[in-house]
Amino acid sequence: MNISITAAAAEHVSGQLSGRGAGLGIRVGVKTSGCSGLAYVLEFVDQVSPEDLVFEDYGVKIFVDPKSLVYLDGTELDFVKEGFNSGLEFRNPNVSAECGCGESFTV
Repeated sequence: MNISITAAAAEHVSGQLSGRGAGLGIRVGVKTSGCSGLAYVLEFVDQVSPEDLVFEDYGVKIFVDPKSLVYLDGTELDFVKEGFNSGLEFRNPNVSAECGCGESFTV
């Protein structure tokens, strides 16, 4: 099982962590939400939880809980720019459907 991050996303996350002045990495997870059932959760990690699984790419640590990893296995985080918008994008091979607004997904 694995979660990865592209070089562009790692550069973005590293910059955000530097700007905060603290943080061990990012936490990726899922929660029940939206019209399709699941939504991504993304937050900075300042303290490791005992159940955390840790993956690392390009010097950035990605923390995930075991329950979320079932839905996120094989996911790649990328940093994308489209026009004036930019942000992290989840490329999750497990997704079978997404809601129209892109806020939630089904596995």
